[in-house]
Amino acid sequence: MRFTLKNYVEEHAAVFRSMDLSAMEAAIDIVVATINADKKIITCGNGGSASTASHYITDWNKMYNLATGRKFRGISLTDNVGLITAFGNDTHYDEVFSGQIAALMDEGDLLVAVSGSGNSPNIIRAISEARNSGGNVLGILGYDGGKAMPLCDEVFHTPSWDMQICEDIHLSFGHLVMKTICAGEIKARL
Repeated sequence: MRFTLKNYVEEHAAVFRSMDLSAMEAAIDIVVATINADKKIITCGNGGSASTASHYITDWNKMYNLATGRKFRGISLTDNVGLITAFGNDTHYDEVFSGQIAALMDEGDLLVAVSGSGNSPNIIRAISEARNSGGNVLGILGYDGGKAMPLCDEVFHTPSWDMQICEDIHLSFGHLVMKTICAGEIKARL
């Protein structure tokens, strides 16, 4: 199909409408449960998904604290260039996230793995290491969910083969979580 603005907007809306609302709620609930348990939330992703993973933690850290006055224990593995390049250089790029998870994750923490395809080797290794560390895993996945889908406790799945649609909707997930964890308290504090 030839790209037009109208086609993109219509496809975006159609994909969002086709998504499983109960699965979306379950994905948000695992984040909320992790916050309520005072456990860490760790995010990772590659390329545009790295930016999304970072954006989640930025929004959630700032807005949750402003809205509630409570601490949010979030870390994006994509934000530490030194560690990413150290693991990539000294071990292998496939271990840039799993190496960090081995050093940071505790039992009951949550890994939020963002991947358009669900097949990136470093994402699969990150999920495996999160499991080895006693953590839970939320996959934010596109396409058909890839190899990552069956490895996750919960999945926010964007059923599209258009990477830009997936990335747009994956970013929306972060905003859905932020609005949920702030639950109307933000207006009173700002």
